[in-house]
Amino acid sequence: MTPAELFGEGINLMLSGMGFVLVFLLILILAIRVSSTLINRFFPEPIPTPKTQQNSTALSASTSDLERLRPVIVAAIAHHRRSQGLN
Repeated sequence: MTPAELFGEGINLMLSGMGFVLVFLLILILAIRVSSTLINRFFPEPIPTPKTQQNSTALSASTSDLERLRPVIVAAIAHHRRSQGLN
């Protein structure tokens, strides 16, 4: 085979490989959309009921945790900077 024929075969192989990958990805996208549609149709998400008391308690607990950990975080950063020689 001449170099021109080899080059042509290489281009042909490259384009066919890229075509197969493109077709596979399009089929994968279609399968994901179909499965998403089926899942949403047969298993809809339940409507959340408002629980204001639990939400406010969880919010205050996370805020108090952050306020409690703030000095620890600041001390850890200061210790790291001292040990690394950073200022």
